[in-house]
Amino acid sequence: MSAGTGGLRPRILEGGTPEERLRAIEALGVRGKMERGDVAATVQGILDDVRARGDAALCDFTERFDKVRLRPEDLRVRPEETEAALASVDPALLDVMRRAAANILAFHARQRETGFDAEDLPGAYVGVRATPLAVAGLYVPGGTAPLPSSVLMNAIPASAAGVGRIVMCTPPRADGTVAPVILAAARIAGVDEVYRIGGAQAVAAMAYGTASIPRVDKICGPGNLWVNTAKRLVYGQVDIDMFAGPSEILIVADDSADPAFVAADLLSQAEHDVLASAIVATISRRLAETVADETARRAALLSRRAILERSIADFAGIVVLPDLASAVEFANLLAPEHLELCVEDPDALLPGVRNAGAVFLGHYSPEPLGDYFAGPNHVLPTSGTARFFSPLSTQDFQKRTNVIRYSREALARCFEDVASFADAEGLSAHADALRVRFGTDAGRKGRR
Repeated sequence: MSAGTGGLRPRILEGGTPEERLRAIEALGVRGKMERGDVAATVQGILDDVRARGDAALCDFTERFDKVRLRPEDLRVRPEETEAALASVDPALLDVMRRAAANILAFHARQRETGFDAEDLPGAYVGVRATPLAVAGLYVPGGTAPLPSSVLMNAIPASAAGVGRIVMCTPPRADGTVAPVILAAARIAGVDEVYRIGGAQAVAAMAYGTASIPRVDKICGPGNLWVNTAKRLVYGQVDIDMFAGPSEILIVADDSADPAFVAADLLSQAEHDVLASAIVATISRRLAETVADETARRAALLSRRAILERSIADFAGIVVLPDLASAVEFANLLAPEHLELCVEDPDALLPGVRNAGAVFLGHYSPEPLGDYFAGPNHVLPTSGTARFFSPLSTQDFQKRTNVIRYSREALARCFEDVASFADAEGLSAHADALRVRFGTDAGRKGRR
């Protein structure tokens, strides 16, 4: 390890027993990063103000937080701005984004639900209609770097689902413009409208609607603590994609793994932000020491070193485990957003994985492949929520409506069963709604 890299070397923890594995998870601090009650009250105030004052509040908050003064007529990005953006982006990058978009669309088109109609018994039809949402809202952060991949990953599933109107909010830059690469990605992904508004106020605008920005049915997309808190608070007023936290990766590695590959993959997530979690679980003490040194060496050379110093110090670690079965158990306890199986036989481990947002198999399936290009969605559950949440999908932009159609003959065969069920619950009007069709209801008897 070279001088000056000590703060970039992830700690090595013991995971030989179940108790040690639980302590390792606690020591790495991967839970509860988005729980900030003091933020919720402030965010609620922003939501209430936007709901009450609409565009005027949006302009005021943009001046306050982004130091950009806008008028309501400036909120929507004009078509000529998007055209200029397309012309300014490197054509080679545009080609890459178009190829990535094709992969993402191909994957998500396969997920589209079509519903069904089944005759379970003669004359008794049941089914499901799948219909797209009318309006979807996408939030794309400004932050420390523009994220065109987030545009593609959030908008293309909505497009694949057949959503009629896709709107996007993203913070303006210091000069009031939107990053050209973001506008280019929006055009490629099929976004209909882009608004230069960020933060909790953008979430409020999409949740409640203003004179300029439409009310949407669902809000998706990544964001900081303020944005994610706003999404939680408006959930129920609109749908949201998930309760998201900072990015995280767990890399399970054995002696077949190249330490340089593992270190590079670990850093690919640690550089996201200071709250990102990057963890390695290995059965090899030798690999653990080598990866720790290689991580420090590589981190010292990267442009986002300041972020890496904090995320590695606070949330990175290498856990040494007795065997691969224990590594899979550790993965299921952690329920990571991204799980890499950098082992000799990843297919042998995959059946045991229950909790992970996305799994990357083998030494040549690095996590950034999923971030940008392979096709499966990179909007994934974090902070242990992979235990019950799933990746963003086409179905997230579709509604399902149950359909029931019985003939008289089909109902005649079961109406008394249904009525007796209602009687058991003390709901006599429910029972009569069945019996009235066959002349045995209490109301008919009462008229005699």
